[in-house]
Amino acid sequence: MIHFVLLIVAAAAIYLACEWFVNAVEWLGHRLQVGPLAVGTILAAFGTALPESVVTFVAVVPGSSASQKSIGVGAAMGGPLVLATIAYGVTGWMMLTRRRARVYAATTVPVGGPGSDTLARKPSQARDDLGDLGKLARDQRWFLAIFAVKVALGLVAFAIKPWLGLLFFTAYGVYFWREIRAEGGTSQDEDLHPLRLQRRRPQPATWAVATQTLATIVVIFAASQLFVHQLEAIGPMLGLPAAVAALLLSPIATELPEIMNAIIWVRQGKTRLALANISGAMMIQATVPSGLGLLFTPWRFGPAILLSGLTTMVAIGYLLTLLRTGRFTARTLSFAALPYLAFAVCLIPVLA
Repeated sequence: MIHFVLLIVAAAAIYLACEWFVNAVEWLGHRLQVGPLAVGTILAAFGTALPESVVTFVAVVPGSSASQKSIGVGAAMGGPLVLATIAYGVTGWMMLTRRRARVYAATTVPVGGPGSDTLARKPSQARDDLGDLGKLARDQRWFLAIFAVKVALGLVAFAIKPWLGLLFFTAYGVYFWREIRAEGGTSQDEDLHPLRLQRRRPQPATWAVATQTLATIVVIFAASQLFVHQLEAIGPMLGLPAAVAALLLSPIATELPEIMNAIIWVRQGKTRLALANISGAMMIQATVPSGLGLLFTPWRFGPAILLSGLTTMVAIGYLLTLLRTGRFTARTLSFAALPYLAFAVCLIPVLA
């Protein structure tokens, strides 16, 4: 019972920390004079991708056993799967929920004169601000290209393969530079709520912005680790094999900050930041943990890991199809979670 209680406590701590984190990181972007999308793709993504990157680092660098190396590879492959499916799906569900509430509030009007209790509905054109979908499509194509190379390298073995990990770090460096250059010097057009640490000041002090950002990252990291450990304990209690728990449950825990950020930003009407955060975190997951895995492990995939990679590519293919055909909506985006459910169903016979 204690594991379930701690699981709920950890999830609540992550959500509350993310509330403070998104508030701080928006002010950080404002102080650094980066554009609103770079706040999501670079600043927020760096903080929220920290838990899974550290999990991979701890598993593959100081770790010496084969099981530890496998955990690192699983983390490097499981993170992008959850982001491409669950994170995007949750964003779509939140968009639908917010739209229904907003449409009802905007379209329900009194009829029959002042004081009448009779309500009527009128048409509404409420739409979510999805930002630059062309840029989102480019980011997904770049991710898919890097991820396909990452999967292909897991099927072969040759002498210089470990050194290719450095190319993955370089790829993220190029992406980072491109994002900063694309929006550097532009101001944010999003409404900034007062910094939680200095609610009464219209312009918070720089030290307060930095302190709130760093403190929330620490809380997110610690709570994410607690969440992972509770899932590892609950899995066997539910009769789930350790491999299933590692591939299905642990990645959800490490990607929980991105999912929480998506919920918070969509609820605030900043859907473009939610999408940018997921997209930026996916680029980190496609490069940094992969580079560590290539440098410090054999980077060879078994059937389960390969299945997770193929599922991720199918999910990204679905998103690119939506973007290319102009069908990227809240409803269609919510279906992005279905490949993860299919992966969960197919994983059982693969591991049996």
